[in-house]
Amino acid sequence: MSEHKEKDDYLPSNCFVTSMLTDMYQLTMTYAYWKGGRSDDVAVFDLLFRKNPFGGEYTIFAGLDECLRYVNVFGFSDTDVSNLRALFPEWEEKFWDYLLALDTSKIKVYAMREGAVAFPKVPMIRVEGPLGVAQLLETTFLCLVNFPSLVATNAARHRIAAGPTKKLSEFGLRRAQGPDGAMSASRYAYLGGFDATSNLAAGIKNDILLRGTHAHSFVSSYIGLHELNTKLLRRANSDEEVDFVDLCQNQLKLLKASRCNTGELAAFIAYAQAYPKGFLALVDTYDTLSSGVPNFLAVSLALNKLGYQPVGIRLDSGDLAYLSRECRKQFIQVSKAFSVPFEKLTIVASNDLNEEVLYSLRDQGHEIDSFGIGTHLVTCQRQPALGCVYKLVEINGSPRIKVSQDIVKVTIPGRKKPFRLYGRANQPVLDLLVLAGSPDPVVGERILCRHPFDSQKRVYISPQRVEPLHTLVWDGKSVPPLYSLQQCKEYCASQLKAVRSDHIRRLNPTPYKVSVTLELFTFLNDLWQSEVPIPEID
Repeated sequence: MSEHKEKDDYLPSNCFVTSMLTDMYQLTMTYAYWKGGRSDDVAVFDLLFRKNPFGGEYTIFAGLDECLRYVNVFGFSDTDVSNLRALFPEWEEKFWDYLLALDTSKIKVYAMREGAVAFPKVPMIRVEGPLGVAQLLETTFLCLVNFPSLVATNAARHRIAAGPTKKLSEFGLRRAQGPDGAMSASRYAYLGGFDATSNLAAGIKNDILLRGTHAHSFVSSYIGLHELNTKLLRRANSDEEVDFVDLCQNQLKLLKASRCNTGELAAFIAYAQAYPKGFLALVDTYDTLSSGVPNFLAVSLALNKLGYQPVGIRLDSGDLAYLSRECRKQFIQVSKAFSVPFEKLTIVASNDLNEEVLYSLRDQGHEIDSFGIGTHLVTCQRQPALGCVYKLVEINGSPRIKVSQDIVKVTIPGRKKPFRLYGRANQPVLDLLVLAGSPDPVVGERILCRHPFDSQKRVYISPQRVEPLHTLVWDGKSVPPLYSLQQCKEYCASQLKAVRSDHIRRLNPTPYKVSVTLELFTFLNDLWQSEVPIPEID
C-alpha cells in the first residue's frame, strides 16, 4: 500500500477519463441546480447494484482506484468551457465562472475496499458533498465501476470453476470491446483471480505476469526441415554446439512415430532453438495425438539431452478432456521408457472456454494444468452489464427515497453505514445497514436484523465479529492507504475464502442476507408512507 499521492502523480489510466466524460444531462442538471441556488446543498449519493450478475449470489467490487484517480483530476478547463458554451449559448455568464472553479475539495468518498465481495443494496461507494459536484461524478463513477466489477466477478467465477491449483491466463485482447475494454479486462481479470495475461501493454502497465506461446500460423509457416536456417543448438551448460535437427530426428525414430508432419517438426525445432529454456508447443495444427505430441516429444527429448527441460504443450481444439488424458499418458510412457522427467509436463488448454466448460471438464476428469480464456471472460458474454446505479439518498440532512412498483428498484434512504456480521464459524452471516448517526453493532450484543421491505423476515444475531465495510478514501484529497493491484487481488481471494460455500456454488446458490436495523426499517417505511400518495379507487 502507498501513502497519499500528489495530484499530478495520481492520474486516470485512460486519457478520456475527464470531467467531460459524462452524460449531457448531468451538465443540464448542474446548471438547473446553480440557477435554483442549490449547487452547494449538501448531498449524499449511494453507488450500488440491485442484482448479482451471472445468476450468482455475489459480486466483486472493482474500479475504486480509478474512481479516486478521476476525483483527483476533476475539473473543467478553459477548452471544456469553450466547447460547452457552443452547446449552451443561452446559459448565464456567471455559471461558466462557477464551472471553472469546481473541484472536489469539499467531496468525501466512503467505499468498500477494492476486491471486496459485495451484495445487492449495500452501497459500494458513498459520496458526500456539494450537490453540483456530487451529481457530476455519477456517470463517470458508474462507468469506472460497472465493467471492472463485472469482469472481476466473471474472473472469480472462472477461478472457482477451474479450482484453486490451476493456472488461469487471460487471452482476450483480440476479442475485447476496443483498446480500453481490453486493458480494463486484463487488469480486473487479474484482480478477480487470474494469474497472467497475454496482453503485453496491460502486463507491463499493471505488473501482471505475461504468458503466451505461438499460433497455428507459426507451425503452418514451415513446410520442411530445409527451411531451418541453422541445425545447431548450444548445450545448456557449455559453448558446445550440437546438430539439434539430427538429434530431434533420431529421437523421433526412437518414438516410432510414423505419421508426423515434417513441417510441424521443423516449426517445433525452430521454436525450441529460439526458446530452449521455455519450450511450450501448440500441438493441434494437424493431428494432436499422431503428429503434434510425438513431434513435441522428439524435440523435448533432444532438448533434455542438451540439458534443457521442456515446459509443455497447448491444446486449442477437440475434446480437451480426452486429449489431455491421452497426452498425459504419452508423457508418462516416454518418461518411463527414456528415464526423463516428463510426467508432469504442463498441459495448457484454450479454445473458446467459459465457466460451464470448466465445470464440464472437471466432471469428465482431465489432465489440464493451465487454461487460456479469452472471449467469454473479457466480453462477459453471459451478461454484458452489471447495472450499478447512483442514487440520491439525502439532501441537506433530509432523507430521500426513490420509489418504484418494482420493489427491487426502491432505494434505502439516508446516510448509512454498512457492516458485515460474522458468526461462530468466522464466516459472514449478513450485511447490516445502520443509519449514520446510530450506534455501531457490537460484538456479542444481540441485534434485531430486518429485511428492508418484507416485515415477515427478521432474525436476531449476536455477532462474533463486526467488520465496517466503508472507510473514508477521499476527503478533499486521497486518504491513505492506497492499495496496489496485487493487494486488491489477494484481498479478493481472501474474501471469497471467507464466504460460505453455498453462497458461491454454481447451482442454486443461497442468497446472502442484507438487512437493516429496526430503526432504519421503521425510518424507511415511515418515509415511504409520507412520500408516496395514497391511491383512490372509485
